[in-house]
Amino acid sequence: MNSEKIPTFGEKSNDADYKVRLGVYAIVEKNQQFCLIQAPNKGFFLPGGEIEAGENHEQALKRELLEEIGATCEIGDFLGQADEYFYSSHRDQHYYNPAFIYSLATVVFDKTPLEDFNQIYWFDYEEAMEKLKRGSHKWGLEKFHNAF
Repeated sequence: MNSEKIPTFGEKSNDADYKVRLGVYAIVEKNQQFCLIQAPNKGFFLPGGEIEAGENHEQALKRELLEEIGATCEIGDFLGQADEYFYSSHRDQHYYNPAFIYSLATVVFDKTPLEDFNQIYWFDYEEAMEKLKRGSHKWGLEKFHNAF
């Protein structure tokens, strides 16, 4: 049993009704550059997203990477879980987002992204850390950077 405390980001308000949104995300690295997705709200995030009903982590992450960046992959190491509390003004909803973060063993950009509303960017480590919106995503990138 892993006794490591799960890092938690954001502030939980006792007055808010939180919707649970399980997410799975990948550190996509190529030539010391890291792939980030810029959503329509202009925030930068790790590639990945919500785990849909009936999906395991691997299925969800492979689907999300195909949708967002047009990539097929083999999942690498599980880097860990980091939890986040946040409010989405776009959806007018508070979320509790346990984020499960993975490295990739392989990634091939061989498809056209299925979603056309996100922008794909590559940044070096320092700029990626500066741009990432979610503390849980920064935690995952830092953990990857320190391990490899």
